[in-house]
Amino acid sequence: MSRFATLLRIVSAVLMTACSSQSDTAQSGTSAADSASVAALPAGTFFPVKPVTSSSNRMEPSLQIGQGRFFSFALPDGWRVAEDGQFALTLLAPDQRALTFMVGNAGLPVNYPPDRFVYEKLMAIRPEQLQLSRPVAAKPIAGFSQAWQFEVSYYAQSAPCRGLVTCHIQPAYDSSVMAITAALSDATQWDGYANWLPAVAEQISATNGAAFGMRGIMQQNLNNSMAFAEAAQRYRDWSNRNWQQVTDERNRSTDRRNEEFREALGGVQTYPDPYNNNQPIELPATYQHYWINQQGNIVGTNDPTVDPNTGSTQEWRSLKPIKR
Repeated sequence: MSRFATLLRIVSAVLMTACSSQSDTAQSGTSAADSASVAALPAGTFFPVKPVTSSSNRMEPSLQIGQGRFFSFALPDGWRVAEDGQFALTLLAPDQRALTFMVGNAGLPVNYPPDRFVYEKLMAIRPEQLQLSRPVAAKPIAGFSQAWQFEVSYYAQSAPCRGLVTCHIQPAYDSSVMAITAALSDATQWDGYANWLPAVAEQISATNGAAFGMRGIMQQNLNNSMAFAEAAQRYRDWSNRNWQQVTDERNRSTDRRNEEFREALGGVQTYPDPYNNNQPIELPATYQHYWINQQGNIVGTNDPTVDPNTGSTQEWRSLKPIKR
């Protein structure tokens, strides 16, 4: 296990160094055309407003089925295999700011606490202030009969990171095999990864009876080449036919909550643009009422009685917030 612990410490150091990058500064000011368009409006009542640039970024990739010495896996485009050993498999993102891995051991005592096992394995990357949520029953991967899932958060070099870890358990007569699948990234990217990276972690599967040092137990689950061929076919089917379905199901259950949380956290609200097929515009919560003209100029006011169309040669339409 020393190789895996050393590798994870290296991966974690690279990951956390990238975590400390600063967010882009907000754009300010208006163009000369915008200023001229707004100048004709009543002074002291309306104020130029710029839409807020959304920082959300869906990062769902296509997948390639891979096979290592002991594990099979689904590799996202651009990602690479950072470790392929008997006890662990690690996949690393192109920018080294996210990773997923499986690590496990055989011969553990029966009823060994899952949260303790998760904590011990994650401590190999030397996190600071490691926090685990309460365990939630989850679906185990192939070769295991029980699973518990944990939300995790921690700091490294003062940079926050988040992720999802599942502990898989296969009891035997007098011992058990335990493994964790983990999806981790810096906190600024987690919203983009949360919809799909845990599903990639769940595709890692032991295909060699010697994995985790317990040939007999794992071999019972993958005891011949036909079993692996069937598993590989299921992975291909999942990648080719079900990836969009997995993404859509996760998005439907999380999009509304994520949008409401993001708007509240960023102090913004979303409005449909009546001049651009109701495309969403994010505006700061500075004013209670907003108006837009055909040139895309936006003004805000807290006075519900004023109308920018009064005395103006341009058409202004009132913006109404999107109800979620």
